[in-house]
Amino acid sequence: TCDTGDQQSTAAVHLKEPAATIVERLKDVNTYEGEDAVFECRLSRETAQDAQWFLGDVPLQSNEMNEIRVQGTRHSLILRKVTLEDCGSISFRVGQHSSAA
Repeated sequence: TCDTGDQQSTAAVHLKEPAATIVERLKDVNTYEGEDAVFECRLSRETAQDAQWFLGDVPLQSNEMNEIRVQGTRHSLILRKVTLEDCGSISFRVGQHSSAA
């Protein structure tokens, strides 16, 4: 606001968070049944946007079988003690961007 006494002018600043992009894509993982499978990708920036991991079309959450980590721009998924039912496509999505392995 600019106030000169008898006149006043006001303006506002509005910011939008730039979209994060995937700069390091997922890589295929080969492992043995009963071992852990680790998937990682890196974003262009830290973001508050919703990032989501999927096994096939099923969204994953952190629990005793799936560990999801975020350290700065690095996003990791650890599938604990994989079984044959865990075989398939793993994907990571943030905003309009996705990567799969």
